[in-house]
Amino acid sequence: MRRRSALAVLVASCAVLPATASAMSETDCAAQWKSADGNNDGVLVGPEADRYLAYYRVRARVTPVDGRITQQDFMKACQSDIFMAKALEPGAPFKGANSFTEGQAKNRIVAAGFTSVSSLAKDGDGVWRGSAMKDGKAAKVAVDFRGNVVSQ
Repeated sequence: MRRRSALAVLVASCAVLPATASAMSETDCAAQWKSADGNNDGVLVGPEADRYLAYYRVRARVTPVDGRITQQDFMKACQSDIFMAKALEPGAPFKGANSFTEGQAKNRIVAAGFTSVSSLAKDGDGVWRGSAMKDGKAAKVAVDFRGNVVSQ
């Protein structure tokens, strides 16, 4: 009886869990590469690379030594979901003890597609707050202890 109850609970809990995301396809990654390599020179460097280098720092903890990302390295990282954006949790930013350094908070903001990040400071709720640009518009941004990046 206990085994059946435990099995029923396990089956029910699996039914409500979200499906795990599968790796990006080669086609999706190729489209992302084409968008990222704006000057079509076969390598991401400087502003082209900034967002993706931030993803490397956030997710892979290892970045290309020279700050350049080749198409081959990009495709490998993309298919390993290094560049997959984290879904924003409803209700973010959350109060809590934030152990991110300023640099780590900035990497998360840049990976979320913002540029010109400035004036980052941790508030009394443990949320990093600052200013940035996105799509040519000024924005206030926040990063909570869970890594959620919120534009306010």
